[in-house]
Amino acid sequence: MLLVLVRAEPAAWAGDFIGSALACLTYLLLPGSFISLVRPGWWEQRPPGDVPGWVGAIWTRRHADAFDAVEAGTMTRIGYHCSHEQFTPGELLTLAQLAEDAGFRCAKSSDHFHPWSERQGQSGFAWSWLGSALQATRFGFGNIAAPGYRYHPAVLAQAAATLGQMYPGRFWLALGSGEAINEAITGLPWPEKAERNARLRECAEVMQALFAGETVTHRGRITVLEAKLYTRPVEPVPLYAAAVTPETAKFVAPWADGLLTASGELETVRAVIKAFREHGGAGKPVILQSALCWAHSDEQAIAMAMEQWSSRVVAGEVAWDLRRPGDFDETGKLVGEAAMRRLLPVSADLTRLEDWIAEQLTLDLDELHLHQVGTNQRQFIEMFGERVLPAVLRGKGRVSP
Repeated sequence: MLLVLVRAEPAAWAGDFIGSALACLTYLLLPGSFISLVRPGWWEQRPPGDVPGWVGAIWTRRHADAFDAVEAGTMTRIGYHCSHEQFTPGELLTLAQLAEDAGFRCAKSSDHFHPWSERQGQSGFAWSWLGSALQATRFGFGNIAAPGYRYHPAVLAQAAATLGQMYPGRFWLALGSGEAINEAITGLPWPEKAERNARLRECAEVMQALFAGETVTHRGRITVLEAKLYTRPVEPVPLYAAAVTPETAKFVAPWADGLLTASGELETVRAVIKAFREHGGAGKPVILQSALCWAHSDEQAIAMAMEQWSSRVVAGEVAWDLRRPGDFDETGKLVGEAAMRRLLPVSADLTRLEDWIAEQLTLDLDELHLHQVGTNQRQFIEMFGERVLPAVLRGKGRVSP
């Protein structure tokens, strides 16, 4: 399939001709591939009338069906997870741009006050960064936040609505019950999971009412007095909910616009998604964040995973109740390489990682966000853009180009 985009201004004809000629020559010499002189994702995310004159692009028939399927929204988008705990906001902005250029179709941002480990050493403010990231890219972003502690739900709703108005259709927000490492800084009592869930539900109801244009007064676990959002997007920002157990998935399914969950054993994740879909979430988007660690050698990969992510190999309520990065570092000292490999794929073998991604895609996801826990982000983005994403596209799953 030949796609040549041009504009009518005479001054642009020369650039259009060169771009189109280059695309046609590439098609003749390399019929099994494609060349694009725009960022991946630009076509479906472009603003009205934004058609640069120098664009010339070739998509072969091999990619035509996949391209059309992405336009129709029938394929999983593979995204890039932006980890504020590990990188400065400036570096992370560059990484998001590189990920889009490499072929990732969307992105997700973490939202921390503290990192998981003193070794990670960063924790930029996600909401300042998101405005810059949406302006600097064309694809969509998601974020996860816990209302009711360091974020009052009315203020969180205002932040999300502002991004939704500025960048229509490109932002979603997932709400979670929170972790003490981020939320306990306010000095509020840190309650048990059931109470946190009840607080989450109240906050979600307040935010949904504000998105609908209502003037909200609420007195309960949180207090809101005569709040109204005067700046709102035409379509409300989707409010998803985060859940990593079937019990929480059942709890959020009736009121959440979609589900955000995290990787683990495949059948465990499948059970979470099944619980969500069977208790009110049928037909709603499902998004999975999956951690992995790739490097040029297995030794490098496991060393980076242990250095950056051993603090996260904790089970049960411990992960939600520890308050300081140093506390997580202490628990991480008990973690061995075998436990790390059980938590996430750690490998230099790209074929193995392609197969792992294909397994994730059997969950029938709307978005799959890959979190490379190692610090070699630029190499990861380049290698996965060149090798892994095209390989999965060729037949190992329901994935966008």
